[in-house]
Amino acid sequence: MKFEELEKIDCSEKIEKRSNGSKELSYLSWAWAWSIFKKKCPDATYSINKFKNANGEIVPYMYDVETGYMVNTEITAEGISYEMWLPVMNTANKAMKSTPYEYTVKNYGKTEIKTVEAASMFDINKTIMRCLVKNMAMFGLGLYIYAGEDLPEKENQEIQPDVNPDEDLINGFAGIADLTNLKLYYENNYKNAVNKAAFIVAKDKRKKELENEHKH
Repeated sequence: MKFEELEKIDCSEKIEKRSNGSKELSYLSWAWAWSIFKKKCPDATYSINKFKNANGEIVPYMYDVETGYMVNTEITAEGISYEMWLPVMNTANKAMKSTPYEYTVKNYGKTEIKTVEAASMFDINKTIMRCLVKNMAMFGLGLYIYAGEDLPEKENQEIQPDVNPDEDLINGFAGIADLTNLKLYYENNYKNAVNKAAFIVAKDKRKKELENEHKH
């Protein structure tokens, strides 16, 4: 399976979103991602790397008292291996440690004290599965999510480069009147797009417009 083929797969309907104040975080379903990845790369295997902790126990994470927990996965497919690291974080994207700790934030000129709870095995397990999904992105699957198609900052969700080399390709979506032709146009022109993330954004935007038109 070539990188370009995995990168081209539309993951938009399997993305789970979670709001956090001014940010909107996006996650790709690990079960769906692994199912697709195995179908495209039947020989694919993964490993969750383990480490020795301070007590000499073998655990599926690294831990540093100052920086917190970190997990590490590795995927091998068709003779190629990539590994990925991911810190264990709370919903505010703060590193979780073995004990709770506090930090301060400015909110409309006022200083607030926030608390980061201690990490549990549930938090570590969730991070391991998210790390696997990000690991698969190294092979192309869902890579555009991390490349900017679905940026965490709400105000930056639409990509607006100073010069858009794909203007004609993107404008072509406007003339498509049904989902079948939308899919064909996307598949036929994806390889020609320079900014593939922007091309996918335009496709998803037109898809939503057509779905809304169909509802009415």
